[in-house]
Amino acid sequence: MSKVYTLKVEEGRPATTDGKPSVGPVYRCIYAKDGLLELPSGLESPWDFFRDSVKRNPDNQMLGRRQKLDSKAGPYSWLTYKEVYDASIQMGSAMKSRGVNPGDRCGIYGANCPEWIIAMEACNSSAVTYVPLYDTLGPNAVEFIINHAEVSIAFVQENKIPSILSCLDQCSSNLKTIVSFGNISATQEKEAGEFGTTCFSWGEFLQLGGLDWDLPPKKKTDICTIMYTSGTTGEPKGVIIKNEAFMSEVLSIDQIIRLTDKVAADDDVYFSFLPLAHVYDQIMATYCIFKGSSIGFWQGDVRFLMEDVHALKPTIFCGVPRVFDRICAGIKSKVSSAGSLKSALFQYAYNYKLRYLEKGLPQDKAAPLFDKLVFDKTKQALGGRVRILLSGAAPLPIHVEECLRVVSGSTLSQGYGLTESCAGCFTAIGDVFSMIGTVGVPMTTIEARLESVPEMGYDALSSEPRGEICLRGNSLFSGYHKRQDLTEEVMVDGWFHTGDIGEWQPNGAMKIIDRKKNIFKLSQGEYIAVENIESKYLQCPLITSIWVYGNSFESFLVAVVVPERKALEDWAVEHNFTGDFKSLCDNLKARTYILDELKSTGQKLQLRGFELLKAIYLDPSPFDIERDLVTPTFKLKRPQLLKYYKDQIDELYKEAKGTMA
Repeated sequence: MSKVYTLKVEEGRPATTDGKPSVGPVYRCIYAKDGLLELPSGLESPWDFFRDSVKRNPDNQMLGRRQKLDSKAGPYSWLTYKEVYDASIQMGSAMKSRGVNPGDRCGIYGANCPEWIIAMEACNSSAVTYVPLYDTLGPNAVEFIINHAEVSIAFVQENKIPSILSCLDQCSSNLKTIVSFGNISATQEKEAGEFGTTCFSWGEFLQLGGLDWDLPPKKKTDICTIMYTSGTTGEPKGVIIKNEAFMSEVLSIDQIIRLTDKVAADDDVYFSFLPLAHVYDQIMATYCIFKGSSIGFWQGDVRFLMEDVHALKPTIFCGVPRVFDRICAGIKSKVSSAGSLKSALFQYAYNYKLRYLEKGLPQDKAAPLFDKLVFDKTKQALGGRVRILLSGAAPLPIHVEECLRVVSGSTLSQGYGLTESCAGCFTAIGDVFSMIGTVGVPMTTIEARLESVPEMGYDALSSEPRGEICLRGNSLFSGYHKRQDLTEEVMVDGWFHTGDIGEWQPNGAMKIIDRKKNIFKLSQGEYIAVENIESKYLQCPLITSIWVYGNSFESFLVAVVVPERKALEDWAVEHNFTGDFKSLCDNLKARTYILDELKSTGQKLQLRGFELLKAIYLDPSPFDIERDLVTPTFKLKRPQLLKYYKDQIDELYKEAKGTMA
């Protein structure tokens, strides 16, 4: 009998006569069996985490970035905890001198860097609510957020200053102060001045503040941040997160890691490259600050991402599936080019270790000899020191998760969360292999239950409980800023409705299987759960992305597919086709080849007949934020995809009906 990691705390109930669907039992994780984690007294604001770490270890390295030497990136150079603390206090004092008071709102706009964290801590020191600004929410998003949140001061990366100045005519009634992460030009100062807004360089603004001022009192009920989230349609929503929820989340991460792994310490190094404007990286950075660890930033260019990792050699690495997929593909291609003998040895070691992991042995005991002889080399892909790997933001394909668990020399946890749940609300336990393919158990601040979705055939009370994931607890948001209507839609009877469909596993872990909104009917009345189908097709090694489309006027599915470049080019060489990647994507034989492979993947994974694709269009360009086809966390924006590929979709239906006639 395998161990169960959750505990039932309330029974489910059947559907009611007034139309409320049935709900399953309420569960919490076994590490919170005596009650959900509550914030200890004496902690009021994330500032307390930072202040205590400075007291403990003022000279430890805190924030690092690579210095540019002759336009080449050199080694990391560091600011200590004490230096960052002093800069934050001084910035807070400078904000006060500009009339920014507790409860006011401060924008932070730019890529991850030391200034971003200093601006965040300056807000924490002064009880000011910080509001991340980011342009990937689509055109006019920055202007919308400044006005909607009434942002009066903004810290802005130097190269983002022009875009903030360009919207000043629409938001200067709120925005009175702009502080550059770097320098500001006389022309920019003059341009802002015309709208009554004052600009400062980082150094100038620092000079306005002092170190000896009385920090205002802070309360756990203060609003820490308003974080705007894109969703896949409509205007950005401002998620209100109070100090209490933010800090509870950080302490919950600490509690789970303490009980199941080895907590972060002052010799740990975290690599920060996921956007700080999102809750995932902000919570992780705050966790590292709470533990006195070091945070090294990437250069902001995806081409040099792995180079930065090798320069930093982090011990904690948070990523998203796309990054992990590339890392595994890189390792596999290195192995296959190392010759047949080495390749065979690698495969033997891989299968051996996998077998013992599946038997339940922990990471460091499954194959210690092969870890030394074989996997020590693959470990170097992430710099050689990583001991905690976390994946979030989208589902991690099983083959990638398995590969990382075998070759990275690290524990791996896949988590699930939303801005509204202050990042992770579920997490897999790093060294429990049976949680592979799941998002694990509720965090120690949260209780979860499933609610039936009868129209999709999901029953929370069946022997395989499935339904919409609903949450309640101490790390949830406090509503959407100025949108009570939207808050009431998702918060019902104290339960937050996530919109995601989950399935409880026998060991108490949760598996995400669908999304409530991404469901449609085909003309013959069959329901299509499109995300589930896409995740199966993504296991085909010939493709990197797929968007599956259907509607209630048609009886079958079509798709737009981004092929795996190397796989398609190898096929072309084998079949004597010439031309560049784009022309290969237009080649009818290439399309047929990939469609056949997708169908056989679908059949292998037991997709039903009407879920198999009848036609595909190959696009050489990945779905990107620039064309507004994905959200910043790479979730597909379905209405926008349909608008963008409308002609191709119409053509695919015409074509498929022609061949079927």
